[in-house]
Amino acid sequence: MKTPTWLAVVCLVASLPTHAQSFKPIELNDQELAVLRGRFVMPGRIISFGVVMTTTWQNANGALIGATSSMQIQQTTIKPQFYVSMINDKGSNSTGSQGTTGTGIVTGGSGLNSTEGVTQVVRAAGDNNMANNNVDINVTKANQVPATQPQGQALADGSTVVGANGAGSLSVSSSGSGVQLNIVANNNQGSAMQRLAQGGLMQNTTLLGGGNRVTNLTSLNVVLRDNVPTAGSLNGSLDQLKGLRTPGF
Repeated sequence: MKTPTWLAVVCLVASLPTHAQSFKPIELNDQELAVLRGRFVMPGRIISFGVVMTTTWQNANGALIGATSSMQIQQTTIKPQFYVSMINDKGSNSTGSQGTTGTGIVTGGSGLNSTEGVTQVVRAAGDNNMANNNVDINVTKANQVPATQPQGQALADGSTVVGANGAGSLSVSSSGSGVQLNIVANNNQGSAMQRLAQGGLMQNTTLLGGGNRVTNLTSLNVVLRDNVPTAGSLNGSLDQLKGLRTPGF
C-alpha cells in the first residue's frame, strides 16, 4: 500500500521544529579556547617583529626610575637580543627627601606566580596613586624592513642590569625563560614587576604608600610585507600547506 503524499508532508513539517530546537549555541570553556588555532600568515609575509617593555615608577616627590627593554627580529637577525635603556630622573626636589614611609598592607597573591597567558594586577593600599598596565599590538605594512638601531645596553642571557635613585631600585634580568623588570620603591611605597616568559606576560603593581605613578607597558610590533604576492610564490605557499595534510586525506 502506498503512503499518501499529504501524510509524508505532514510528517516532514512536524519534524522541523524539533530539529530546530535541538541546535543550540554552546559556550566554549577556557581549555577549548586555548587549543583553537589563529590566522595563518603566508611564509615571508612577516618582515619584522619587535617587543618593547617599559616599567617606570615616579614617587610623590617627582623622582622617576625605570627601564625600557626592547628586541627586534628581522630576516637578517642571527640571534635575538634584548637591549636595555635606563630611565633616571631625580625630580625637582633638591633636598633629596624620599617622602614619607608607606603604611599600607597587602596580603595574599601567591597564586599569581602560577598564572598563564596575560595577567595584569594592581593592588593598592594607599591614596592618590595611579597605576597603568597595558599591552599594545601594532600591525603595520611596509615594502621593506624599517631601519632601526639597537638602543641601550645589550642584555646577555643570565645577566642583570641594575639602577637606583631616590624613587627606588631597579633590576632588569634575562634568563633562558624570558626577561623580567623589577622596581622596589623606597620607603615601603610598593613594587612593580613586568615579566615576559614561557609564553606568558605578567604585569604586577603593589602600592603601599601615596602619590605614586606607576606604568607597565608592553608593545608587540609586527610589520607585514605590503606587496602583492605573485602567482608563483602563492602556489609555493599553498604547496607547503598541502604538506601539512595527513596521508590519505
